[in-house]
Amino acid sequence: MTTATTQDGSLPHSTENKPAPETSQQMKAVRFHGKEDLRFEDIQEPKCGAGQIKVVPAWCGICGSDLHEFIGGPSLCPTTPHPITGETVPLTFGHEFSGIIEELGEGVAEKWKVGDRVVVQPIIYDGDCGACQDGLINCCYSNGFVGLSGWGGGLSEHVVVPEYAVYQLPDNVGLDVAALVEPLAVGWHAVNISPFKVTDSVLILGGGPIGLAVIQALRARGCQKIIVSEISSMRKQYAKDFGAHHVIDPTKDDIVAKVRELCDGTGVHVAFDCAGVQPGMDQAVLAIRARGTLVNIAIWEKTATFTPNDFNFKERGYLGVATYVKGDFEEVINAISDGRLDNAHKMITKRIELDQVLEEGFRTLINDKDNQVKILVKGSGEK
Repeated sequence: MTTATTQDGSLPHSTENKPAPETSQQMKAVRFHGKEDLRFEDIQEPKCGAGQIKVVPAWCGICGSDLHEFIGGPSLCPTTPHPITGETVPLTFGHEFSGIIEELGEGVAEKWKVGDRVVVQPIIYDGDCGACQDGLINCCYSNGFVGLSGWGGGLSEHVVVPEYAVYQLPDNVGLDVAALVEPLAVGWHAVNISPFKVTDSVLILGGGPIGLAVIQALRARGCQKIIVSEISSMRKQYAKDFGAHHVIDPTKDDIVAKVRELCDGTGVHVAFDCAGVQPGMDQAVLAIRARGTLVNIAIWEKTATFTPNDFNFKERGYLGVATYVKGDFEEVINAISDGRLDNAHKMITKRIELDQVLEEGFRTLINDKDNQVKILVKGSGEK
């Protein structure tokens, strides 16, 4: 596994990554102030410091974690100073975004230039903890995200990020599709670290954005048997459109029996939980064959329970997944560029302006969830 490093080859330290002070200029941003309190307001424009890159966001996706914060938070967003950013709510939202470089800080590599089209990998990490020293920046003991933990976000007119967070885009990858790299990387990483082999059968719980990302990652690797469990009729159709071979409904089908029927009576090799609900997990465990693996991607809102004997007696495994690591963004960008992820653009179901985020974005995802996959917000970087 490749470890994120600075230009001299060392791991970046938290003090090197903190954005410089703000300028006297004002800009527009969508800010989270607390539960059901999202505001489109004027804040100070950030200043670009040494080792940093200033980006004009072009497109930014609204993530399920943003929605969870709005409905029931703050939970991921800090209410006491974040150990790395030092920031608390209110915070600028937006961690799935692409943009255009508008300014380069002192010491930034010569490969970058103003006007470059880029996507931002939003993980914030300290570089010092045991996980970071092992190259697992996604497991940093103090981790956070641009757009959730501070350092601004993609739902603004300008954002400053550390150089390590910026990835250049090939000419054939649009800025809109580039805003999907972050959620696609979650699914890509989950498949990467799972025991999946190309001949394996797979069950996916949930046909939302991450479930669809897993489908695409599996299809890109040549998987020939993808089974999706989903309740929503619209999301069932999305699952089929993105490449699922079989779609079943847990309210109508006996999931365990149906999966075994589709897998020669033995069950799937790997199951990916993208839903995070107790009944789904209960069924998935029993639908996995002996020595199969349940991979959890979902962020659970409640404590889950399981019976260890269901794992022990069939030697099944359980694997937790946290976002993505260095290398996943490059792989996803390359897969979009070379056509292996050729349906990514179909995830975009609505496009809105920055001043429409609350009513046309968050409210739509709350009231019309089943008909939406990814709502993108247009920034000033997209002309």
